[in-house]
Formats: sequence, C-alpha cells, structure tokens
Amino acid sequence: MEQSAALSFACLGHPGRLAVFRLLMRFAPQGVRPTEIASALGIKPNTLSHHLADLSACGLVTVTRQGRSLFYAVDLHKTESLIGYLALDLGRARPDLLPKALPEKANLMPDTPFRALFICSGNSARSIFAEALLRDLGAGKFIAHSAGTRPGTAINPFALEVLARNGHDTEGLRAKHLSEFQGPAAPQMDFVFTVCDTAAAEECPPWPGQPITGHWGLPDPVKATGTEAEKALVFAQTYGALRRRIAAFVDLPFDTLDRLALQTRVDAIGATLEKE
Repeated sequence: MEQSAALSFACLGHPGRLAVFRLLMRFAPQGVRPTEIASALGIKPNTLSHHLADLSACGLVTVTRQGRSLFYAVDLHKTESLIGYLALDLGRARPDLLPKALPEKANLMPDTPFRALFICSGNSARSIFAEALLRDLGAGKFIAHSAGTRPGTAINPFALEVLARNGHDTEGLRAKHLSEFQGPAAPQMDFVFTVCDTAAAEECPPWPGQPITGHWGLPDPVKATGTEAEKALVFAQTYGALRRRIAAFVDLPFDTLDRLALQTRVDAIGATLEKE
C-alpha cells in the first residue's frame, strides 16, 4: 500500500491533475466525457489527455467506452483506500486529525424535515421540477429548495404548464440564485443535488454540515428545438425522469441507513435511472 499511495499522492501533487480529479469527484460515481472536463476547467484537450492518462496509470481514474464516447470516472475503491491509508496509517487514527464534520448517522434531525437543495444552471426547469416533486411526494418529510448558478433567470412557461398539468401548486415557485443559500443566514442543507452537468462542474465552497450530495444530471429541456408540441414533450419527459428519481429517493429507509449507506443509495438512484 505504501508504494501505491506514494504514486497516487505524487500524481495528485500536480495542480492540473488535482483539478481534474476534484471535478470527477463531483460527478462520482458517474463518468464524464473529456470534452466536458476540458470545457469546465478551461484547459486544452491535449493537456487534459496527459492528466487523464496519469490519473488512470496510478489507478485513481477508470475509463469506459459507451458507443463512440469515452467516460472517465473516479475509482472510488482506490480513493477510499488512499484516504484510509492517509488517516489510519500515516495519521495513526488520531481523533484530533480526523474530520469531525461527517456525522455517524445520516438522520441528524429525526423530529424535523430534511432540507434538500436542487441546483441547476438557470433554475428555470429541471431544478424547479425537482423542488416541486420533492415538496409534494415527500409528504412533509422534506423542505425542498432549488437554485441556479446563473443570475437573472425566470421559470420557463413550459415547465409551469407541466407542473400544473400534473397537479402541482406553482404559486410560490420562483427562480432563485445560488447565493441565497450560501450566506451565513442560509438554512443548512441535509442533501444537495445537481441536476445538470454545468452546475456539477461549478466551483462551490464546501456546504456547512457536509450534506449528502448527488448528481442526477439531465439534458436541458430549454434547449429543445422543433414545434411547440415537440418542445412540450421534452419538458414532460424531463419531468418524468426526475419524478422517478425523487419517488425512489423519498422511499429510502432514512431512519435505518448510516451516512455511507445513504450516499451509496443516492448515487445508485442517479446511476440506475440514468440508463432507463
């Protein structure tokens, strides 16, 4: 393990490779195309190619082919081993050196609803769908929020039509910027989800309380082309995909899962339903 850890630490010691690894961790356990990584980090494709080759060579990143596209993803088992070696072997498991932010149990507030935040680029459709769905399917167990990383947006009319047609109250919904949830007076989240790849790649400060995170990326229905009926169909399909995810999420046995198990279930929801 010592030699393997030395290689991994040396690999992550380069700022460029570390930046790529950090971005891939935001999408974990899902993979990301090289073009999306290069765009998010603003680096040249040939430079990225070298970084990905080095990260793959030391075992921190895996690559799979889906059709004509390559997807790079963090090897979570190797990463877990590396962190464990750092904490338990090098750190001698000293309690004053280990993070105190990660709670032993996921259900920290058994008598109050969980707070969940859905983040997207514009907060005009996908994250709004998710907010309304969790609010209504959660049966009082959740307080749902949504926000966008791009200021000055508004809810798309097609999104409002889909919500109304499916029985959701749209009266209190509005587009919000992410900054509303990042100040000292902002409510502390138990769950933070990104529902678009752009938001997942954004550089955000650590969330207070270390909430469970998930990436449930979906294509942006606002970019749909065609007739009005064809655009409306894309919005309805996006709503349906998020409804399946959130229905699976609210059915989880939160009172019996520890943090690690809950994170695994959240990841699985995104990965399994992504293939449908």
